Amino acid sequence: MNQPVRTRPESSRQSLNEAYDTALLDLDGVVYAGGEAIDHAVESLVTARDGGMRLAYVTNNALRTPEAVAEHLTRLGMPATPDDVITSAQAVARLISEQLPKGARVLVIGGEGLRVALRERGLTPVDSADDDPAAVAQGYGGPDMPWARLMEAGYAVARGVPWFASNLDLTIPSGRGIAPGNGAAVEVVRIVAGTSPQAAGKPLPPMHRETILRTGARRPLVVGDRLDTDIEGAYAGGVDSLLVLTGVTTPAQLLAAEPGHRPSYVDRDLRGLLTPQPEVAHDGASGGFRCGGWAARVEDGALVLEGGGEEPLDGLRVLCAAAWSEAGDGVSGADAGKALARLGW
Repeated sequence: MNQPVRTRPESSRQSLNEAYDTALLDLDGVVYAGGEAIDHAVESLVTARDGGMRLAYVTNNALRTPEAVAEHLTRLGMPATPDDVITSAQAVARLISEQLPKGARVLVIGGEGLRVALRERGLTPVDSADDDPAAVAQGYGGPDMPWARLMEAGYAVARGVPWFASNLDLTIPSGRGIAPGNGAAVEVVRIVAGTSPQAAGKPLPPMHRETILRTGARRPLVVGDRLDTDIEGAYAGGVDSLLVLTGVTTPAQLLAAEPGHRPSYVDRDLRGLLTPQPEVAHDGASGGFRCGGWAARVEDGALVLEGGGEEPLDGLRVLCAAAWSEAGDGVSGADAGKALARLGW
């Protein structure tokens, strides 16, 4: 789907929880990190839900079942049901079921979430490449997944068995930092088998389709922390997005985002759901942009930030406008170091 090139963050006079009917929320790096709730997440989501916004938790993590995710969220203080959770395991299970007959054997390289999703689609999980599988399904298996599981995948895929992956995220956030994700494990099998899987998770269409089918959202807002999954998935699906800076994306990466990775809105954390979004206006005199007392432009290959508004986030928004506008449909190479340092980033 062709989308216009975004050259600045959007504005909203309404709070986002009023402007959109459903929040499609990523989990790791947005709602929680290392299993613990991120600051302001619980109270922000409860307030948004109480105001009428539906909350749908959309995760590329195929390890846990929707029941386990809902229980975790409820324990953190965000009451949720399994129907509120959409996983990449569900998306890849649907993708496989559309290509294989009911009852077909599928070699599972992953956790219980993937097994449950396959069974829900009438497929039969198996554990060995010697069990005559009709497909291989690979999803995140947790930090304790044995190396032997990757070996089984390699044996089967090298024999020509169709290969599917829940998602291709190379990294995931954890309580101790950034850790290898399912995409890293997929690369191991790719090296052995010399081929690539069909993948379902964000930012690919199967995940967006699964989410819309399960939520029935009419005006959804994707909320995420990753440019290359959450925001790209929203862009590909033609829906608006909110990037929160509580996960893996840094302000410098945001400024250098390619067109498909530029979010509609930027905020510090999930409190951004509850507030209007300020206008980033073009300044005809300077050729730059203004927002909340800050002004920014590109000059001699560097981003220049002037003014001193009360909200540093407005400074980041105006820097986005200057960088994205200068880059157009490319990637900004403007030096952002001094400008970001003024904002404390």
